[in-house]
Amino acid sequence: MKHLSTAIFSILLATVLVTPSLSYAGAQQNKMKTCNADADAKGLSGEGKGDERKAFMKECLSAKPAKAAAGASQQNKMATCNKEAKAKSLAGDERKKFMKSCLSN
Repeated sequence: MKHLSTAIFSILLATVLVTPSLSYAGAQQNKMKTCNADADAKGLSGEGKGDERKAFMKECLSAKPAKAAAGASQQNKMATCNKEAKAKSLAGDERKKFMKSCLSN
């Protein structure tokens, strides 16, 4: 009985340890498919395109996920709205109202 519970524990532990890496592998495969499709759409396949395609794939595969890009654009929007509010010398409730409106656009 003790050996059975140890075996079950080992199987569960292996499952817990392997599952995140499978998720990462799946994400990488999806990224590879997307980058390959983008390279093909840009005409980076065929003879004489090896170096161009290689450079494109390297850039594409090392790019940050879209989520990070969205966060960066939100930061840019926040900076722009802050500058506008400062230029208008807004404070308190007026500033809050302006920022809410500006950030929702």
